[in-house]
Amino acid sequence: MNPPLLQVNGLKTYFNTPAGLSKAVDGVSFSLQPGETMAIVGESGSGKSITALSIMQLVPEPAGYIESGTISFDGQDLLDLTWEQMRSIRGRQISMIFQEPMTSLNPVFTIGYQIREAMLTHDKFKGESATSRARSLLERVGMPSPNKVLRQYPHELSGGMRQRVMIAIALANEPRLLLADEPTTALDVTIQAQILTLLRDLQRDTGMSMLLITHDLGIVSQVADKVAVMYAGQIVEQSPTNTLLSNPLHPYTQGLIASLPSRSRRGQELYTLEGVVPPPTRWPAGCRFHDRCSKRLQICDSQMPLATKYDDTRSVSCHLYPAQEMAGNQERLK
Repeated sequence: MNPPLLQVNGLKTYFNTPAGLSKAVDGVSFSLQPGETMAIVGESGSGKSITALSIMQLVPEPAGYIESGTISFDGQDLLDLTWEQMRSIRGRQISMIFQEPMTSLNPVFTIGYQIREAMLTHDKFKGESATSRARSLLERVGMPSPNKVLRQYPHELSGGMRQRVMIAIALANEPRLLLADEPTTALDVTIQAQILTLLRDLQRDTGMSMLLITHDLGIVSQVADKVAVMYAGQIVEQSPTNTLLSNPLHPYTQGLIASLPSRSRRGQELYTLEGVVPPPTRWPAGCRFHDRCSKRLQICDSQMPLATKYDDTRSVSCHLYPAQEMAGNQERLK
């Protein structure tokens, strides 16, 4: 197997807040291969977006900081780089589609100016070649009347069109890694499907890797090769997408999947995962999901489970799967 393009190990990103120390990301580890798509899923407040901002080195300062861990991109630890060195990577080798395009796009500059600026910052394209490239990017993301759009301002576009502009900006410098943070939030179902199809097609054409941040398991099967399920600042399960959706291991993952609408359950009341993610300033002792878990054991209240390799492709952090029982007993555990 090729070495991973992105390797995150033991990442901890904390914030000093009036309510105390917020451990938003608390020991996250995962890897992403070249050309691969990985989805990080979980409820709001689980630490998904902060993980992406940590990779980009855009954690809001001075309150936020990376306490420890490594973020290796193509064999180089991004945390060892200076601000200027990271700036040369950000937007060129690693790009990000932010959650809300209306707040990410500058309202006083035209779309054409903002796409060209993304390229001029890194001296990738200049002058007329940058304008031509901006036009071709809008065409590539399926934007109607690209010449007109280049002269327009963000408020003149629909939500779906603004999201396409954000994708065009992210792709302007042909990045090797794309971080997509809730790229279909606030879009209607039809536009969501178009954006997801667009991302999948662009990735196939360019060979880039993609990290998809979402709370919606329903879109994961359309895009992702593998999934990391995040809860309370930690990853509780990692698995290939099809395996996770058909045979989830962690009770939290099982609850998320059970709450999805299904034709087989038509007419039945939807399953509800009781409770909410606890605040990151007060993570509970032991397993952080134990107070919402119907399968909890006595040990769950006091001892945090460690990530355990379930098989060659899956890992899970849950006391239902102790390490000494893993070998030879997987059928029983299923």
